[in-house]
Order: sequence, then C-alpha cells, then structure tokens
Amino acid sequence: MSDFDLLSMVEYGGCSAKLPAKELEKALADLPKATHANLLVDIETHDDAGVYRINDECALIQTTDFFPPVCSDGYEFGQIAAANALSDVYAMGGEVLTALNIVMFPAKAPMEVLKEILRGGNDKVLEAGGVIVGGHTIVDDIPKYGLSVTGRVHPQHIITNAAAQVGDVLILTKPLGCGIIIAGKRIGEIDGENYQAVLNSMKQLNKEAAAIMQAFSVKCATDVTGFGLIGHAMKLAKASKVTLKIDSKIVPTFAGAMELLELGCIPGACFRNLEYTEDNCRFEKSVEYNSKMLLLDAQTSGGMLICCKANDADAMISELKKAGFTHSVRIGEVVERGVVDVVCY
Repeated sequence: MSDFDLLSMVEYGGCSAKLPAKELEKALADLPKATHANLLVDIETHDDAGVYRINDECALIQTTDFFPPVCSDGYEFGQIAAANALSDVYAMGGEVLTALNIVMFPAKAPMEVLKEILRGGNDKVLEAGGVIVGGHTIVDDIPKYGLSVTGRVHPQHIITNAAAQVGDVLILTKPLGCGIIIAGKRIGEIDGENYQAVLNSMKQLNKEAAAIMQAFSVKCATDVTGFGLIGHAMKLAKASKVTLKIDSKIVPTFAGAMELLELGCIPGACFRNLEYTEDNCRFEKSVEYNSKMLLLDAQTSGGMLICCKANDADAMISELKKAGFTHSVRIGEVVERGVVDVVCY
C-alpha cells in the first residue's frame, strides 16, 4: 500500500472543482440543442442525466462525471468518484448497467496509486450492480478520476428535475457541509472522526434512495453536488416553474462544519455558488451568514433532494432511514411560482 498523498497534488477537489455555474451557462447558451423523437430528457433543464428511449419498456440514462481527489487514499478516492458519477443515474430513478473509466494521471506518480483508484471505482460499480467495460487514460499533472455511466429506466417512470408540484414536501437524504469539512482537513482544523463520517457519506451509493423514490412514485428529484443545495434547488424550481421554500434551521449538517465556518473556513465554491444564485434566491433576515454559506457549500456525492407527496413524506423518510440514510428529513415545501426560485428562512 502506497503512502502517496493525493491531496498534495490538488488545490480544489471533488465537485468543488466545477467551473463557475454562471460562466458555464454563458458558454452553453448558444450551442445547438439536440432534438430527437426518442430523446426524453436533454440539457434544456440542466437535469442530472440524459435519457434516450429504446422502446416502450426501456430508456437509457447517460451521464458522466469526474474530478480531482477529495481525500489522500487512492482506493477511497476511486470509491467516492464512482459513487458520485453513479448518483446521476439514481437521481433519474434508474438502475446502473455499465460504466467506462475516465482517468487523468501524472506520469511520475506511483502506478500503484492509479491501480487503487481503479480498484475503488470498480468495487463501487459492482456494488451498484453494474460492470466496468473499459475506459480511457491520459497524462495530466493533476490526477482526476470518474466514470461515464449508462443506466436504464422505464420511460413512464423517469424522475426529472422538472416535475415538482405545488404542495410537495422537500426531503433531503444526506447532510450538508462536505466541502467545508474537506477544506478543514486541508488546514488541519477537523478531527479524524468527523472527517471520516464525510468520507463514509460520500462513498454511500444513492441506489436504495432511487428504489424508494420509485416505490413512492416520486416524479421529481435531483442530487445535490457541486452547486450546493441552493444551486440545485434553484435549477429544480426553474425547470418545474415553481418556488421552493427551505427551512435553513432543520437542514442536516455534518458534525464540525458549523465550527469551521465560525473559524472563517469558507471554501471558494461557496462564493461562486452565491454569485450564481443570488439573483434568484431570497434569504430571509433570520438566516445567519454561516447558515447561508452552508446551504451554498459544494457537495461531493451528496444526497437526494426529493419532491414527495405530503401524505407520503413520513413513510418515505422512515424507509430512507431504514435504508441507511439516517439524516433524512423534510426541509421545506413546493409553493406557487413567485418572484424568486428559492426562499430560505
């Protein structure tokens, strides 16, 4: 086992390494939109993955995700990066079929570390019930790893970010503060137990959450990753033509995250996400500054933000907790479209 530290090679890791959303939207704005009779979900609503109908019983889900390391150990990094990429399939309510490795790796770094990254990714894909069928590698000074994933879903059971209904309850399945904890690790201000809890959460597949969403006939959800809870909530609200109200006081938080914010440990991604969302989100005066930063924190392999029928919310939360999503809680509601996409109170 190599003692090579992957974090020594990166400044930003995980989903914190995303391009600023505002700049990305500008780059994509004038590109031609794909149109096809069998293309059921495209990039129009910035959903988690694309969906292409094969026949009346089967549609393919296609997605890709990769990023620099979020931890020191190669095997754990491989697990986390794979779980994050697979999550897009689960956000659409699908099952994982196949995956391709995407690898950028320094030529001078130990090949044993690369092997551990790939082993971690393979083990997580196997846990998902899928199979890795190949991939592609190139040389890069900063290591990066992820997957291109193909899944499947019944065309009538696709979960999208564009189907929220007024009266739905918002459920979040994993705590926030992942990016803050990782930043705290870099500066030596987080204890090992709290850091390991974040690693374990990032490695947890959203597979069971997808199955539970299907069991409760959920139509609308998204996973929470690099644009933070507010950024992904904003995209969902915009796509669904509704407004989301979020109670900042009950949003689940990783232990140690708020203490780091008090120390001034605020990742740069929080400010990029603030710039992206500030014109379309209203924070009530009761929301303290650090709570606001938490809601904007970039998550890696985060939980699901689910729009659930109010009558099903308690039963669904109970099932999610039984499945290992122990922090699952209702954090708000869907209301009629207002002047902003998201209201936090």
